[in-house]
Amino acid sequence: MSGHCLFDTALGRAGVAWSDRGITVVQFPEATDERTLERLHAQSPLATALAPPPPSVAAAIEQLRRHFEHGQEDLSTIALDMSAVPPFYQKVYDRARRVGPGRTVSYGELARELGSPTLSRAVGTAMAKNPFVVVVPCHRVMAARGAPGGFSAHGGLRSKARLLSLEGAALSDHLRSLVVRVGAPDFDPSVAIAALSSRDPVMGAIIAKVGPFGLTRSETSSSYESLARAVVYQQLTGKAAATIYGRVAALGGGAEGFPAPDGLLALSDADLRGAGLSGAKVAALRDLATKTLAGEIPSLDEMAMMDEEAIIARLTAVRGIGRWSAEMLLMFTLGRPDVLPVGDYGVRNGVRLAYGLRELPSPEAVARRGARWKPWRTVASWYLWRAVDLLRDGVAPG
Repeated sequence: MSGHCLFDTALGRAGVAWSDRGITVVQFPEATDERTLERLHAQSPLATALAPPPPSVAAAIEQLRRHFEHGQEDLSTIALDMSAVPPFYQKVYDRARRVGPGRTVSYGELARELGSPTLSRAVGTAMAKNPFVVVVPCHRVMAARGAPGGFSAHGGLRSKARLLSLEGAALSDHLRSLVVRVGAPDFDPSVAIAALSSRDPVMGAIIAKVGPFGLTRSETSSSYESLARAVVYQQLTGKAAATIYGRVAALGGGAEGFPAPDGLLALSDADLRGAGLSGAKVAALRDLATKTLAGEIPSLDEMAMMDEEAIIARLTAVRGIGRWSAEMLLMFTLGRPDVLPVGDYGVRNGVRLAYGLRELPSPEAVARRGARWKPWRTVASWYLWRAVDLLRDGVAPG
């Protein structure tokens, strides 16, 4: 009997399909459940029944959950049904399953073990069409000379880098730069500064006057906490917002930690308003807590494998979270290097001051000017904010 189901993991909602012989598809988490199911059905059109998994599949799901959390699970014992897979692909997959967590192998090495170095391109094709993602660890297979190769699952190389990092594998500089870890740099600022200075003399002058890049990643345990902070801090000075944030935290019984979603929903409107929140912010926080409990807010690990626009689309579905708030999370929590908040007044004013414009530029004009700053627009934005500070201190920014 065939069937399929979705299941929660630390990296998002994954999918699996099965037959009487074993698992037929392991679907990596996509941006939405609908997209995950769409990709799963495309690979296993006969698995039309959404059903509880049989015991063997349920055990495999638990192994996958543990692996997505810690990266050290032995998945080589999971039974796979390869009856729909070409015979050569079966040989490639069987060999790839012997590559354990923390190790990598090249297409060429697999080809030699299969009998001929000339098969490396065919091995790459088999990996690209792998329907058993992670169980057949195509993320551990690299191109020649340590190049990362590809990864056809959602998130591409960012997902490949995240999986290898979880497993403790040695990463190339390129893959390491794609791994998002809260509280650690996501890119080398010196590379960004050199690129910006060479492409844009005005930006280079700002950088020379401001000095080292100083954007600080915010320490947070969850996307919920980061978004809750963004809601509280909207349209307030830092000191006033910090005071209110602390009062709400105290309502939850902690000196610093913000109330968990269920704890926040248990608080009365009177309590929250008494802490200094406006009615609109109370409603926004309740919507955020409700959507978090419903699994609609991606975790930080899920966001690590999503592109910027997909993250913004998911977050702006929350009441009170607009594009600007989502962009601030991308910059200050996830440390993404290429975010340009074109609607931000400070960025627009920084462009006006630095480039000697008579009027505040439109968001569209900022976006056009910022095209030259790719893929380091976060760094450019930070220096534009500092350009405003320079003028406040009596120093010409340009």
